[in-house]
Amino acid sequence: MTENDSEKGFVIKDKRMFDEDGGTRADAVREDEKKESAQKPETGNGKVDRKETVEKEEEKYQLPEMNFHNFVLSLYTSVLFNLGELANPVSDKREKDLEAAKQTIDILGILKEKTEGNLNSSEKELLDGVLSESRMKYVKESENP
Repeated sequence: MTENDSEKGFVIKDKRMFDEDGGTRADAVREDEKKESAQKPETGNGKVDRKETVEKEEEKYQLPEMNFHNFVLSLYTSVLFNLGELANPVSDKREKDLEAAKQTIDILGILKEKTEGNLNSSEKELLDGVLSESRMKYVKESENP
């Protein structure tokens, strides 16, 4: 071992994302961004492959635990979307599809019928509330041209 080797020693790199105050460290964010950009494949024209980007975004998104409540609420969200109460996230426009809304409401009705006597009180209350609310909104929207 030469004299220069013993003087050089070793380098300590702090890889923690947060500082002592709980804030995000700027240099840690930059390192993370460098890793992501180094991993992004490029197509022949210098653009990032859209399919790969979408897949990575999907990996980052954590889906909620699937249970009866979330299932009923997802159907209700579908009803609201098809009644035009929620905007399309792609076009940012409110679009009505009354047939699709009616079909989802019918699914909720079938679900209520088939689970009769098998739900706890909160599940039954949620399903009844969502179903009646959906039906009322559907009638209101179907009266408007």
